[in-house]
Amino acid sequence: MKLNQEHIKKLIALVNQSPFFQLLSMTIQDMGVGFSKLHIEMEHKHLSPYMAIQGGVYAALIDAAAYWAVYAELPEEAGLITIDVNVNNLASIKEGTIIAHGQRIKVGRSICLADVRVEDNNGRILSQGTSKLLVTQGLQPINQIAELAGTSLPPKFL
Repeated sequence: MKLNQEHIKKLIALVNQSPFFQLLSMTIQDMGVGFSKLHIEMEHKHLSPYMAIQGGVYAALIDAAAYWAVYAELPEEAGLITIDVNVNNLASIKEGTIIAHGQRIKVGRSICLADVRVEDNNGRILSQGTSKLLVTQGLQPINQIAELAGTSLPPKFL
């Protein structure tokens, strides 16, 4: 089966308008089979009291990028729940764009694993992490996002 790009396009628009993504000013820029790319444009709200990025921003970005890196290989009715996120904060940033590159390591029937590299605009690595995700059947399926938004998604696969 082939991934339906219309599904991905509409899904990205829906997710980017979700409350948590809006809160962090986080956006999915691209996703597909085995990868994702997310951005956060740094704002004052992302800073710790020390006026540098708060580490939880990296953790949230890694968690989201890992999820979307494995999404395209799951059955249409499957959902995902994060089991754990391991974050290695390597450098700080005060302004600019942070970019997360999610890469699928393994997609299994019950467990998925993804690696995420967070960089600045110049390619400097700011953080790296992995996430294990539990594949669920009928719990948090993607069509629930569309239903909550009062719309529907095209089929995931052609």
